[in-house]
Amino acid sequence: MEENVSLLVVVDAANVVGSVPDGWWRDRRGAAERLRDRLAADGVPGRAGPAEVVLVVEGAARGVESVTGVRVESAPGSGDDHIVELVARAAGDRPVLVVTADRGLRRRVTELGAEVAGPRTVRPG
Repeated sequence: MEENVSLLVVVDAANVVGSVPDGWWRDRRGAAERLRDRLAADGVPGRAGPAEVVLVVEGAARGVESVTGVRVESAPGSGDDHIVELVARAAGDRPVLVVTADRGLRRRVTELGAEVAGPRTVRPG
């Protein structure tokens, strides 16, 4: 696995958006779109090299469109379960970073070999 394998960054949109009490609950879709746009513009600060960024949305944020640099996936059910599925698919093939503060999700993805980081990694505040 010496070739240039890009990092897969999976962002738990609901958890990251919910980490800052800025009124996001009034417009969940808009908050997810702002996070998507920030990720597209800034990537993942502190991470060098190529990365594929996947923003997982659920609930009222479903249907947010992908943009260049950020693939948006609408979880058909639980966002956490969808994130675990993405990590399981990538496990062993490439490094994975999951951005969330959710303790249960962090435990589930680290058991699959993913690294985890908190919301401030991509959303200072």
